[in-house]
Amino acid sequence: MQKLHNEIKTIIIDTLNLEDITPDDIETQAPLFGDGLGLDSIDALELGLAIKNQYGIVLSSESDETKKAFYSVETLANFISSQQ
Repeated sequence: MQKLHNEIKTIIIDTLNLEDITPDDIETQAPLFGDGLGLDSIDALELGLAIKNQYGIVLSSESDETKKAFYSVETLANFISSQQ
């Protein structure tokens, strides 16, 4: 699971062009939005597309399950694992 956490962190950094952040800077259990990493709704769309392309997962912006999955790197990794 650690490998998947690092892959997700790298996808976040690369997709959102977070130049001054390394995977080690992103806490696995910290929120991605709001007080955590500070991502916004546009970032969510870009990240969702990158996750869909990388892992072949169908995401629905209307789904509560998808919204919960994007809470943190850890919840996103659990969601990806459950969909594969």
